Amino acid sequence: MTTTVPGIPAARGALTGLGPAELLHRLRARSAGQSPVTHVEKLPARAGRPVPWPQWAAPAVISALADRGITAPWEHQAAAAELARAGRHVVLATGTASGKSMAYQLPALTALVEDPRATVLYLSPTKALAADQLRALVRLGVDGVRPATYDGDTPREEREWIRQHSRFVLTNPDMLHHALLPGHARWGAFLRRLRYVVIDECHTYRGVFGSHVAHVLRRLRRVAARYGSEPTFILASATSGDPAHAASRLTGLPVDAVTEDASPRGATTFALWEPPLLPRELDDLEAELPPVRRSALSETADLLTDAVVAGTRTLAFVRSRRGAEVVATMTRRALDEVVPGLGDRVAAYRAGYLKEDRRAIERALLTGELLALASTNALELGVDLVGLDAVLICGYPGTRASLWQQAGRAGRAGGEALAVLVARDDPLDTYLVHHPEALFGRPVEATVLDPTNPYVLGPQLCCAAVEAPLTKADLELFGGAPALAAVEALTVSGALRRRPSGWFWTHRGRPDVDLRGTGGAPISVVESATGRLLGTVDQGSSHVTLHTGAVYLHQGVSYLVDDLDLEDAVALVHAAEPDWSTHARDVTDLSVVSIREYVNAGPVGLFLGEVDVTNQVVSYQRRRIGSGEVIDTRPLDLPPRELRTVAVWFTLSPNLLVASGVEPADFPGALHAAEHAAIGLLPLMATCDRWDIGGLSTANHQDTEAPTVFVYDGHPGGAGFAERAYATAAEWLQATREAIASCGCETGCPSCVQSPKCGNGNNPLDKKGAVAVLDAVLTQLSSATQTGPARAAADA
Repeated sequence: MTTTVPGIPAARGALTGLGPAELLHRLRARSAGQSPVTHVEKLPARAGRPVPWPQWAAPAVISALADRGITAPWEHQAAAAELARAGRHVVLATGTASGKSMAYQLPALTALVEDPRATVLYLSPTKALAADQLRALVRLGVDGVRPATYDGDTPREEREWIRQHSRFVLTNPDMLHHALLPGHARWGAFLRRLRYVVIDECHTYRGVFGSHVAHVLRRLRRVAARYGSEPTFILASATSGDPAHAASRLTGLPVDAVTEDASPRGATTFALWEPPLLPRELDDLEAELPPVRRSALSETADLLTDAVVAGTRTLAFVRSRRGAEVVATMTRRALDEVVPGLGDRVAAYRAGYLKEDRRAIERALLTGELLALASTNALELGVDLVGLDAVLICGYPGTRASLWQQAGRAGRAGGEALAVLVARDDPLDTYLVHHPEALFGRPVEATVLDPTNPYVLGPQLCCAAVEAPLTKADLELFGGAPALAAVEALTVSGALRRRPSGWFWTHRGRPDVDLRGTGGAPISVVESATGRLLGTVDQGSSHVTLHTGAVYLHQGVSYLVDDLDLEDAVALVHAAEPDWSTHARDVTDLSVVSIREYVNAGPVGLFLGEVDVTNQVVSYQRRRIGSGEVIDTRPLDLPPRELRTVAVWFTLSPNLLVASGVEPADFPGALHAAEHAAIGLLPLMATCDRWDIGGLSTANHQDTEAPTVFVYDGHPGGAGFAERAYATAAEWLQATREAIASCGCETGCPSCVQSPKCGNGNNPLDKKGAVAVLDAVLTQLSSATQTGPARAAADA
């Protein structure tokens, strides 16, 4: 029976299967021997706190919400709406399914009802979320609002109507950057009457993407001011650390935060699940090979199969596009063996699908035609997935904020829910399933972004100059002194020209700026025989996933890449079912450019500074599916990629290493193992995952002239992750040391020091030496904390 509760629309079509406790018991029963569950956290149900409607709320809006089953707002919804109504910029940072949408709908729709000329702009990080919000606004049916999505999927014939008639435009930062701001003259009437700007899921704007979006919002404020408007910003976020500071950094405005969640929540059972070790063959024992755990993908596919058979509507989050395809394919096959045809009710969902495919999958899930999905984080955000009972999280998603966002997809409308984190064979995942206090006893991370990044600031100032000449007053909006320095450099280079009225853009076309830092236009994946477009892959991943000879998965079908044409941004593929997988290998070189800060700890040094990184994919391995046996290694001829970024690094004297029990011949393996584990554990401290960062270790680096371990941001100019690592170095390296030392393997395994992205095939690695390295670094840093960090006075 469906219950109508204040603040949240009534659930539609929820399936009834086993309850969370019964389902978890069934899932555990499938594992023979030692239980894979390392911890179960019971999150109790919570009653909601409704409050009366604000007196200023338009009766038409209250009536529309009541028709959707919302009889009163929750306390946090009303608090955020009151601040917005008073013209104060506000961020609402509460849990998933806490009704954040209504907190902006109430003041925004009331303004549109009161003033038939007023307008509202809504920004979301994904098209799917904007489409979902549009459906919600259309269902409310408030007269005269005329909501519409304006994004890359909007037909051209509709765009002019939207500009002229829609009063509630839903778009994304990319479209704002590429279309609306450059064409602001055509949007003049809309901008002149702009009352509110809604920024949904603002915690996703982190790193380089977040830094770009911060300047896009400043450009929006600048252009709106030219038309005489100063809109109020309403931001919605998952629970995050210091949301007011992060929202202020994003918008450049003072922002109030509402963080106390007053919505009701059903009880949640959250299990930490470590896949079992695979049986070891006699040859493995004789060769002293490290034990290997069953893959998280296989474990998740089995759990998803059991959940569907039990009648439990389930969503499995998988880290990679390829992984989502693999889990969906394995689940479909297993279900068809149980009930022929049942596999058709499971699908994969990820970015890179064509618009029509994405929308069809979303509809099928909402109608109940699909019972389960294996999805990337494309469905992590606030799309209204009603009726879900369980969520499987295949691998720690990189941040606690994402973990709780994904877990919150289940248990809508106050129902009980089950969430299971399935650990990958990875240092961070292994650490977390054995240290549950790191997940359940700590606040979520603060969002990290750096609007002063010169690789972001310079291009964004060029974009602003195209929209209107830059003035000195404008430079304060974009950061003051760093903006002035950037403008002067752009003037010297000829990109800008100074005139009495300001700085002007000197070229004909607009600057080519990629907000998401993917490295350029996406690569189109085309079937050779038919010319059919299968999907797209971002430039940054193409060398690894679409190199000639790579195995590419799309909707459960495997393809082999015949040719990767980087110049034309196309990869030609043909369908095939090889019994092997492909794994790219690369080489990296790094040089120190400058030092920002350092800690002098005697024989140990800790540094933060700029570095130049050169990376090149040089070959790939073919490995037998199932056994992992390496069939062969084939060379590749791909261009190197160069990156100037920010790194944190530590050095040790050779004498200290020897005194710590590490012989010179073992330096490379000990440092390499410490580097891998440090990269794996950094997401505990910063809002990143190991794919956002890179590393290098060497027994004698040419710039430091000492054994050195580098960890660097994988984005031009840095993304704030290295700074966070430097600021939390003691805590970060202590967790790294514990993760290695507590692992039960003898010589190192994927759970501690082996890395899935290592370009050297995880060789050499010295687990015992890595512990000795980290012990030495931590001891020396601890004794040097009283002196504090010193700022470097000159380049290295």
